[in-house]
Amino acid sequence: MPSGSTHDRITLWLIPGLVIGSWYWTQSGRLTLILILGFLFSGLMFGPDLDIYSVQFKRWGKLKFLWLPYQKLLKHRSLFSHGLIIGNLLRIIYLMTILTVVAILVVGIGQLIWGFSWNWGEFRLRLWDLATQEHKSTFLALYLGLELGAITHILSDWLVSRFRSRPKNKQKKSRRRQSSTKKGR
Repeated sequence: MPSGSTHDRITLWLIPGLVIGSWYWTQSGRLTLILILGFLFSGLMFGPDLDIYSVQFKRWGKLKFLWLPYQKLLKHRSLFSHGLIIGNLLRIIYLMTILTVVAILVVGIGQLIWGFSWNWGEFRLRLWDLATQEHKSTFLALYLGLELGAITHILSDWLVSRFRSRPKNKQKKSRRRQSSTKKGR
């Protein structure tokens, strides 16, 4: 499995290609920027290794405690942390749940202290409209950036693990052939 610094280098090396590809595909500087920011966030802070005490985990600084329940619930490199699509969706849902609980508490306290009116139903509908109609392409670009960052991490883990295991298998096969040749003599 690559080190955290190797994952970081891979993330940074892929940015020029992603910028070119995204610009070619979307012809939009805004969508390209959003995709790249999502990719960087995913590659450096929001990737699959949040399920262990990793560089990504440490980068959350004083907020890294938010990821402790996530680490306790998930086994490292499980389908739910390192699975394509499902791992990223689970991290998004996990973080959004925490942010929603914090928002409810902050708004509730604000209503008690300052007495402003707040309608959660209207807020939810407005947020849904933003996500589904007004800024659909923005949310899609952000999600694709997050997913591409996670996929890059998962593929590099898989390739390095596969590459490192190959020489061992060749050595074992070579030893078996040598021992069977000696026995046959």
